Amino acid sequence: MSYLILLRHGQSVWNEKNIFTGWVDVPLSPLGIEQALAAGEIIKNYPIDVIFSSQLIRAKMTASLSMLAHKDHKIPVILNPSDDRMQGWAHIYSDETKRQTIPMICAWQLNERMYGQLQGLNKAETASRYGAEQVQKWRRSYNERPPEGESLKMTVERAWPYFEKVILPYLKDQKNVFISAHGNSLRAIIMHLDHLSEDEVAQLELETGKPIVYRYDMTRNRYEKIS
Repeated sequence: MSYLILLRHGQSVWNEKNIFTGWVDVPLSPLGIEQALAAGEIIKNYPIDVIFSSQLIRAKMTASLSMLAHKDHKIPVILNPSDDRMQGWAHIYSDETKRQTIPMICAWQLNERMYGQLQGLNKAETASRYGAEQVQKWRRSYNERPPEGESLKMTVERAWPYFEKVILPYLKDQKNVFISAHGNSLRAIIMHLDHLSEDEVAQLELETGKPIVYRYDMTRNRYEKIS
């Protein structure tokens, strides 16, 4: 048995302003920081062996802040597998110090859905420009994509294969995994964990800063949601 913790990042400064964010790399708001710390209190007693995060700062901040309360008192060390310079120059030479850390692997596949030409627009402004019905289709359908952006389907097609190829082997090795990511990339994963239909996942809402915990049974390749 191993644990899988999913956490949508805390409120960002653009969430607060009701602005489409997507891949624009903005930080947490003061409320988002509070949410990340509160999430840490919820997960502090669950064992965690490895953290996965998107490459966006709001997810990395959420993961780092939530680990401050963890019972193991390990320091998240951000790893960027695609950056050879960072991988080499950020080497830790003390075995004792290394034992006090926990790896945080950052991957673009866990990034938020890319909203294309909607990024940076206030959601009310977007409805005025494109029509409320069309904006609702972009936000709450599985296949519809905004101009030059991604559909939820496209997000699933990058996030779930990454989960299966990179994250699942940790769970099968009985490692406990914490993923800090975004509403749409996490919906992409939950769609498969909970066997949701396209319509069901399109309507799924995830709260900012609220952890979802699964227990993984490798003998049956089964996920049980426990909180």
